[in-house]
Amino acid sequence: MPRFAMRGYLRSLLLFVGYNVVIGQVIGGVDNAAHIGGLVTGFVFGALIAKLAPTEDFFRRAAVVLLVGLVVLGCGAWLRQSRSYLIHLTRAGQLLNENKTSEAVPELQAALRQHPEYSPAHFALAHAYFNLKKYDLAEAELKSVLALHPKDEAAAYELGIVSLNQQKTDVAKEIFRQLVQANSNDGYAHLGLGMTLAAEQNHSAAIEEYKRAAQLEPDLESVYYRLGLSQMQLKNYDEAIAAFRQQQDAQGDDYDLETALAGAYTAKGLQEEAKTASQKAQQLKPKH
Repeated sequence: MPRFAMRGYLRSLLLFVGYNVVIGQVIGGVDNAAHIGGLVTGFVFGALIAKLAPTEDFFRRAAVVLLVGLVVLGCGAWLRQSRSYLIHLTRAGQLLNENKTSEAVPELQAALRQHPEYSPAHFALAHAYFNLKKYDLAEAELKSVLALHPKDEAAAYELGIVSLNQQKTDVAKEIFRQLVQANSNDGYAHLGLGMTLAAEQNHSAAIEEYKRAAQLEPDLESVYYRLGLSQMQLKNYDEAIAAFRQQQDAQGDDYDLETALAGAYTAKGLQEEAKTASQKAQQLKPKH
């Protein structure tokens, strides 16, 4: 081809490549790595045809096609073998979002068989086991995360929660105490310590931890609800009602909250309010 025609093609090609790369970066969800891989492979493909089969020789061109095809297939097989754990992890995430926890577990296990040191898969598997109430397995996965990342506060917190569900109160208490010592401004650590103290029936100390957690993170899930439960145990019904109402304001109604509120109203002698809360609780009761 004449040089001026080649320049025109080259200019058009570069503009098109630049456009695709920019659009891929701007709109998101586009794999520019795949675009660049396709561009490089196409360049190699064209160069091989130009050098090895410039004329329309069927057998030479078929050999070039076969060669490039085998290279692409080989790279694809290597990529799948070395990175398929990410495919399993993505599938597991989709299944977990669909509440198909039992189906997600084998996908996560497959990811870990290929990449045993991939901590996000251990963490996700721990969540799945926790949802299935297999606390011993969840504990093992969280310990794997901490073995890989000893300072992972999220994994330590969840290990404390798992220990609480296993009635290992002393273990949970030590975990949360260490988290509070490491970061006294961690609302989750104070919440966990409060839950542990409540499990030990030390509700006065639990209340202080809940208040601290709420002060640090007012939107912390369930903190006012748990504060109200401990106030109920100490027969501080006015404080319990106030805490339950704060939970309502923060995160709306649910069955457990309305049931607790009905109990507080009953203990306080507010029968009408108790009746209303009980009726609301029945409306919100989960259907299994």
